[in-house]
Amino acid sequence: MTNNTTKFTLTPQQLANLGEGAIAYMREMDAEELKVKFPGMPDMVPGTKLWALFAANGQPILLADQRDAALAGAFQNDLKPVSLH
Repeated sequence: MTNNTTKFTLTPQQLANLGEGAIAYMREMDAEELKVKFPGMPDMVPGTKLWALFAANGQPILLADQRDAALAGAFQNDLKPVSLH
């Protein structure tokens, strides 16, 4: 049996740009998490949950109150959505 593994190193910048313009990730977040990721957010009722869509590099794209709306936002921006749990 042979090992055909190729090793390579990515810089942090290359890793951040991996999937840029092609992949977005979706995540359901509560009000407290949203305040951290979106510092300009107005105060929200504790426990409020929204769906966030982020570019592959972590840049916020949109917030939605339903998963389907965040998914549609990804498709409208020609991005392949992936979910984070």
